[in-house]
Amino acid sequence: MSLATVAKELTVGTWNIDPAHSEVTFTIRHLMTKVRGSFTEFSGAVEIAENPADSKATAEIKLASIDTRNADRDAHVRTADVLDVENHPTMTFVTKGVRAEGGDYLVDGELTIKDVTKPVTLELEFHGVGEDPWGGTRAGFSAQTTINRKDWGIEFNVPLKGDKALLGDKVDIQLEVQAVRA
Repeated sequence: MSLATVAKELTVGTWNIDPAHSEVTFTIRHLMTKVRGSFTEFSGAVEIAENPADSKATAEIKLASIDTRNADRDAHVRTADVLDVENHPTMTFVTKGVRAEGGDYLVDGELTIKDVTKPVTLELEFHGVGEDPWGGTRAGFSAQTTINRKDWGIEFNVPLKGDKALLGDKVDIQLEVQAVRA
C-alpha cells in the first residue's frame, strides 16, 4: 500500500492517541532472559497532512508509569541510577518525516530521554481505518524500533561472572496505537 493509498483512508487532520486502546512496551535482556515492560501513562497525536510524507506525530510518555511486573525493579528503574524520573519525568518522540521504502513505512523522528535527543526510525505498519461503536473514527498502527540505552546516558549495570552483565544495552520498543479522529 502506497503512502497515497494510506492518505485516502487517513483523512487530513488530527488523530489523538487513545491510551485505553494503545500500548507502549519494551523488551531488554535481564540476566539470562528478556524482560518485558510497559509504560501505562502516555499521550500523543498524529497530524495527517495533505502530502502524507509531511504528516507529523508527537508522543509524551510518563516514565514513572513503568511496569515490569516487579515493584522493586520498577522502583529502582525510576531512581537516578536508571531513568531519574524525579528530574526527567517524560520521554518524548517527535517525527521529522514519513517515507515509504519498498513495501515498508518508516517514521523518522527524535526521541528524547533524560534531556538527550537522538534520531530514531520507527518501522510502521498501518492497519486501516474504521468506525468504532461510539461514533468515532479510528486508525490502527503498529511500530517498532531498537535503541541502545547508553546513547541516552542510561549506563547503570551490574557485572556478573565472566564478561556478562545484568542488563543488555539493546532495548526493543513496540507500539500498538489506536488513534481517534478529532
